Amino acid sequence: MPIFELEPGVTMLYRDDDFTDGWRAPEGVALFLHGNGESGVAWNGWMPSFGRRFRVVRPDMRGFGGSTPMPIDYPWSVDALADDYRRLIAHLGLEPVHLIGAKTGGPIAMRLAAEHPELVRSLTLVGCPENGEAAAPNMPAMYEQMDREGVEGWARATMRRRLGSDAPPQMLEGWSKLMGSTAKSTQLGYVQMCARIDIAPDVPRIAAPALVITTVGSGLGSVEQTRAWQQRIARSELFVIDADSYHVAVSHPELCARAALDFIDRTASLV
Repeated sequence: MPIFELEPGVTMLYRDDDFTDGWRAPEGVALFLHGNGESGVAWNGWMPSFGRRFRVVRPDMRGFGGSTPMPIDYPWSVDALADDYRRLIAHLGLEPVHLIGAKTGGPIAMRLAAEHPELVRSLTLVGCPENGEAAAPNMPAMYEQMDREGVEGWARATMRRRLGSDAPPQMLEGWSKLMGSTAKSTQLGYVQMCARIDIAPDVPRIAAPALVITTVGSGLGSVEQTRAWQQRIARSELFVIDADSYHVAVSHPELCARAALDFIDRTASLV
């Protein structure tokens, strides 16, 4: 798979696919940003629907997946991560993209959309927080558990509330192993940033049409809390799924993808 050099010795792996029929041109580009402890494979469940219509680019965030692991003292920031993706867009010569972010990939997507509106045609935010309030109280215990049990041990212990009460055992185990493959140095540094996330100033600056997807039982915030910040995005809609996972992009990929495609189709003329 292709890689993009972010800086000397640090590369970003990305997947760049087009599954449209050979006689059709893609309808645009969809750029997918994953969250904590994952890689671009987190979006596999979205590819059958999106890949038939769009060129789909799925980077592994710096430090995660096939990208270069980061040292524990790397100064993580939402600004720097958003800039990584801005540079990838420029490197690939992409037209304005349909930007889709899940979990902490959502705040990074919001920062990119707010700072560079010319790069974003639409924005889909799936199971993501506006700030780190939900994570902050648990941060000391989370850090200690990762340090003691490793990333996979922490992932396995927290997977049920991440994927919801309906997730089958095979899914829980598979995702525990996927997240567990993250380098400990990357993960210990990244989670400290998660508690400091605050995208509130960016929200009203987002110009692109935006779809926010959440669940009735999300551990990242109630429907009312999510609606409060969603309504501060001028051209936005809220789509609520009757489930108790907070990583709804993975627990309900087909439903989320259909909602996102419907939103893109309805708002395309507004861009």
